[in-house]
Amino acid sequence: MPSDIAQAGDALDLDALARETYSAVFADICDAIGKRFQTLEPGARRIAGPKGVLIGLARTAISMPVNEIPERPYGGEIDFVDSLAKGDLVVVDCSRAPAAAWGELFSTASAGRGARGALIDGLIRDIAKINDLDRFPVFARGARPTDALGRVAICERDVPVCVYGLTIFSGDLVVCDDDGVTVVPKEFIPEVVPRALEKARIESEARELLLAGGYLRDVWEKYRVL
Repeated sequence: MPSDIAQAGDALDLDALARETYSAVFADICDAIGKRFQTLEPGARRIAGPKGVLIGLARTAISMPVNEIPERPYGGEIDFVDSLAKGDLVVVDCSRAPAAAWGELFSTASAGRGARGALIDGLIRDIAKINDLDRFPVFARGARPTDALGRVAICERDVPVCVYGLTIFSGDLVVCDDDGVTVVPKEFIPEVVPRALEKARIESEARELLLAGGYLRDVWEKYRVL
């Protein structure tokens, strides 16, 4: 599975997509093809890392509560992070316990592996250090300094995870920005990506017309976007 996802990431210019598109255009195209429930519930927000659109291919994991320090501390986290590749976007469900499931060193190691950022359904820590890294955006519910060790541990990876009300699979395209998060199922990526790029281009033309004094009704008639 990870190698297949890495190959898919190589086929997409994720940097260009991050510059030219955003969560709303992907949501609109998903709507247009009948996938009308592809945005996450409110709650995921950028907690740390650089501004802008975060887009990548999901690598999923589940972090479950534990009551003691495991025989191999951070074993699941180490295996997961070390398996990441270029283009991956970390998606971790840690909604079952109020401990920080993600932090500075996980972010640094992930960035070094070529991963683009993280979406955590739960809490993180080390915000200042992740900001200093300045290359790994992290979206989460909030922050808390409480360490994960002996409290939560990654127990499964590359399995379906339900985060913020939506099930995400490894290989899905995940788009995070200040509006929220849109998820494109992997089987629809080839259809959705070019249409999202085209819609973003059309909306840019519409904005230029409006700023030049054009009427909203004329923009709607010409572009069918609002």
